[in-house]
Amino acid sequence: MRSRIKNELQHLMLNQGVQKKRQLWNSSGRAALEKLPLEGWTARRREDLLGLLAMLETRVAELDEAVSEAAFREPQARLLMTQPGVGPITALAFVVTIGEVSRFQRGKQVASYLGLIPSERSSGSKRKPGAISKQGNVFLRTMLVEAAQSAVRHDEAFRKEYRHRCHHKPTGVAKVAAAHKLAVRLYWMLRTQTPYPQIVRNEGSPSHLVVGAS
Repeated sequence: MRSRIKNELQHLMLNQGVQKKRQLWNSSGRAALEKLPLEGWTARRREDLLGLLAMLETRVAELDEAVSEAAFREPQARLLMTQPGVGPITALAFVVTIGEVSRFQRGKQVASYLGLIPSERSSGSKRKPGAISKQGNVFLRTMLVEAAQSAVRHDEAFRKEYRHRCHHKPTGVAKVAAAHKLAVRLYWMLRTQTPYPQIVRNEGSPSHLVVGAS
């Protein structure tokens, strides 16, 4: 709901010839939005949307705090939060959705369970990869895609791999691939009870390639 309201306010600004994108939500952007000369029902619409946004931001802040408290009480979630880009919501959702991690023998099984692997289209003896299967938990898959984008900004290995894919694949494909990589890494962290700094050092080891591969 908050995203929809923000989108409406963005459209309102665009209709007036002002484009702020993410900067609309910092202090100067909000000030520009509030001072934008509007008339009649357009001005009323702005005020209504800003009021709804303020109410939702208060509620979201309360929920975020509750999730953070729950995540920090959960040792497995705290472990996953050592990965840059993974916050309380993603960490807790991953732990709850995956459950007992030992039921997955390989990272590929986790990716499949979350719908982050390509479906296949068969024609005679030929098999062509299609879009991701999108099976499993939609919410967690969305969280992983968003967390992977944050990881790209803070994790050098993620950034290099993501940029390399962007040169050869559409951006959407690169984002899903980053989410796939993140899901496998989080699985491996849980399976071995290894925090982020050590898991990065171990990713090239033979044992990791066997258990956490693909």
